[in-house]
Amino acid sequence: MTETGIPQTPAWWVYRGDGIPHNAIERLPDPPSWRPLQQGMPPQDSAATPGPADAERGRVFQADRELVDVVNAALLLRRPLLLTGRPGTGKSTLAHAIAYELGLGPVLHWPVTSRTTLRDGLYAYDAIGRLHEANLQRTGLETGSGTGDIGRFLRLGPLGTALLPRRRPRVLLIDELDKSDIDLPNDLLTVFEEGRFPIQELLRLPPEQRSVQVQTADGGQELVTDGQVACWAFPFVVITSNEEREFPAAFARRCLRYDIEPPGPERLAAIVAAHLGAEALEQARPLVEAFLVEQNGGNVAVDQLLSAIQLARAGADEEPEQWQDLLRTVWRHLETGP
Repeated sequence: MTETGIPQTPAWWVYRGDGIPHNAIERLPDPPSWRPLQQGMPPQDSAATPGPADAERGRVFQADRELVDVVNAALLLRRPLLLTGRPGTGKSTLAHAIAYELGLGPVLHWPVTSRTTLRDGLYAYDAIGRLHEANLQRTGLETGSGTGDIGRFLRLGPLGTALLPRRRPRVLLIDELDKSDIDLPNDLLTVFEEGRFPIQELLRLPPEQRSVQVQTADGGQELVTDGQVACWAFPFVVITSNEEREFPAAFARRCLRYDIEPPGPERLAAIVAAHLGAEALEQARPLVEAFLVEQNGGNVAVDQLLSAIQLARAGADEEPEQWQDLLRTVWRHLETGP
């Protein structure tokens, strides 16, 4: 505590969790000896700033002390952060909050399904498109750069883009990894440990042709040299899980795990005030209290409360009977499984 009674920010924190952008990432200590950086230092980053939607999601996130501690531990140890908890508790939003506060550019989002593979996250190669261009060139219909420009047919995925050599880490959100095929978590281990991967299509080229401009997941272009992508700063990886299944032990022990609990009265009030303002909070206190009852009785999300407040502010609560029916629709409990 300071003399004014305001809690003092711990000296080791880089991420503070207050939604105010700052440059503390510049004093992030060197990684531990078992998580070394690549040799050399890249030039100043040129990552784009977050768009309005990304910035808004990051600005309004409300983190408690324990969560901020875990985020900072993951930052210092260069380990992925595995977030579990009910749907709607802010697991995905945390990634945007970290990127916004630390100025790490737009979040690279990798949504996972049962068909997702490691290759999907690393890069995609349009072999058919390149073959089609080669055929056009042979018939004299292609007058562009031709088959030599293989980079036009290579696009890095979210994970591949996060591993590009930058001075500052990018934030990668791997969303709902528990929906993946059983092999994907183990497939990620080598990439997380080494911070590099090869692009086989480039390695097949002669050495003098392996430096190629490729497309990135965030709409840019980057030079890949010698057919390898290798990071200088390990990306900050946020993995979300709705706990549909357990992860392999080798994968789980390489992550820092944190379970985000549904917000209590104080945090819920802070969330409403951050999104809608203190005046809206005063008007919405009856709805907040009713929501807490609903939350204790089942699985409902904070965005359902915000939706109800927006409807009430628009006048939908003027007829009490119809309003209660509408609330039951808005606050329909989320499905948690069979």
